[in-house]
Amino acid sequence: MPSTTVETPPQHDQREGVSLSHGLKQRHLSMIALGGVIGAGLFVGSGAGIAAAGPSIVVAYAISGLLVMLVMRMLGEMSAAYPSSGSFSAHAERAIGPWAGFTAGWSFWVLLSTAVGLEGMGAAHIVSGWLPGTPEWAWVALFMVVFCGTNLAAVKNFGEFEFWFAALKVGAISLFLVLGVLAVAGVLPGTDSPGASNLTDFLPGGGEGLIVGLLASVFAYGGIETVTIAAAESENPVRGVSGAVRTAMWRIALFYVGSMAVIVTLVPWDSPEVIEKGPYVAALDHLGIPGAGQLMNVVVLVALLSAMNANVYGSSRIAYSLVGRGQGPKALGRVSGGVPRVAVLTSCVFGFACVLLSYWRPDDVFAWLLNMIGAVILVVWIFIAASQLLLRRRMERESPEKLVVRMWAFPVLTWVALAGMAAIFVLMAWQADTRVQLYSTGGMTLVLAAVGYVRQRMRA
Repeated sequence: MPSTTVETPPQHDQREGVSLSHGLKQRHLSMIALGGVIGAGLFVGSGAGIAAAGPSIVVAYAISGLLVMLVMRMLGEMSAAYPSSGSFSAHAERAIGPWAGFTAGWSFWVLLSTAVGLEGMGAAHIVSGWLPGTPEWAWVALFMVVFCGTNLAAVKNFGEFEFWFAALKVGAISLFLVLGVLAVAGVLPGTDSPGASNLTDFLPGGGEGLIVGLLASVFAYGGIETVTIAAAESENPVRGVSGAVRTAMWRIALFYVGSMAVIVTLVPWDSPEVIEKGPYVAALDHLGIPGAGQLMNVVVLVALLSAMNANVYGSSRIAYSLVGRGQGPKALGRVSGGVPRVAVLTSCVFGFACVLLSYWRPDDVFAWLLNMIGAVILVVWIFIAASQLLLRRRMERESPEKLVVRMWAFPVLTWVALAGMAAIFVLMAWQADTRVQLYSTGGMTLVLAAVGYVRQRMRA
């Protein structure tokens, strides 16, 4: 491999500052970082984890949260040194080679574009429940048009939507935590403290239940990487990334681990409502607060729409960055008004195609697609850790002034994170429910890596 493909920064880093606008303000980036932690997976997917792990779901979220903190610290170190809308994909190319950037970037693009459709379907399901008789696909189409339109216009539109979405999510979950803590303490009017009565059977599913909860919690954190993609279009990328990474620890501890602790203390883990209504709605209904359950459904809707908006943005920027490095169709790299509009449209079309597949081929093609993206986030995290191992040594030699954010206890904790990711892969292979996802994602990753390597060799 020629040394220039590894040692020199990818060309797109220089031209992104000219082509893409810097329309995101610091307040946008701060709230994207804060609200980005509160994803749809927390509200929607945590119920299954609680049902499997019981109160030990708190331990599961704490363990996976520690892993995510390490990943974000590594990603923050590289993104503060080399701000880029390609984020980890650009870092992988710089550290390992073009094939790695190609594999990480396009696998993440497939994940985000598919998630756009999935989140649209989740949001449509909620709205059609409020308005019976309205077709869900029509609501998905409406959401697609809205977020595609806002992302086509200007990056500041994405920033404004996410600012207010995040503000609502943060306000709602903060109020939930305050009410929950007061109820647990027995000082909330009209409620009696459950004490530790719901925590006596801490590990009802044994080790296997904890593993199921751990796997569910890992994937609930997906999407937290968006802030490093958005930072490249902010007024001060280095400051934005540094702030987001340095506050990640308390945000994860408070919103994820804290809310899980409140829920399993208030509501019996085996209550049918945890699955039927969702854990947050079940907890609020348990407190007997009038209308609180429906209000939380509004928050879940906002979380889904927020994730949908963020994924339209993130997928388009990843595609743009890949094209800027010669890793995709040139049409996707066209920019007008500071926005890669063809990439935005392509991501939205792909997402809506996934929605149509859910109606036309739910049992084969759509199921295959879902399995294929099941473990992509872990593949991305491995590229992040491997890239950081290589780039850190290089920066220490060549440009130590770029180390504005530093990985803790390097390289020990980087290796600990890699070991944790390997352990999750082993657990996925051991569990029948996740084994097919692991193999399907592995197949896609190998195909992309092969294509990327062939392209690299042909261009060498």
